[in-house]
Amino acid sequence: MIREKTYYELEVEKIAARYGLPEYQYIQVRQSKAFMEKCYAEKIELTQIAQAACMSRFHFIRLFQSVYGVTPRQYLRDVRIHKAMELFRKGIPVARVCYEVGYQSTSTFSGVFKRGTGLSPKEYLAQQNSNPE
Repeated sequence: MIREKTYYELEVEKIAARYGLPEYQYIQVRQSKAFMEKCYAEKIELTQIAQAACMSRFHFIRLFQSVYGVTPRQYLRDVRIHKAMELFRKGIPVARVCYEVGYQSTSTFSGVFKRGTGLSPKEYLAQQNSNPE
């Protein structure tokens, strides 16, 4: 007896076909994305992310970028910035946010945050304080 495919299985087929990937590779790339979203606060090397997708680094980077439009490193940076913004809205100080989102240095974090948002953490906090929700 042949089992009907689930909605999820059908969607994976469509998306994988859109990117010209075998379904299993699309699923592997999604696994790596989920890995980054779960472990963003840890020190994560690109090799570890590629391993989460069961691929070589270079093959993984190419596939990830073709699916999501950014490199894995850019995606991880964006996840960390968005999480930092959430923490800032909760009133958590810059130094603590820096470590909670996976950076070891407040100056590195501040530079990454500014390049990603256009504002330094201090400017972002001032803006949040002047625009209460």
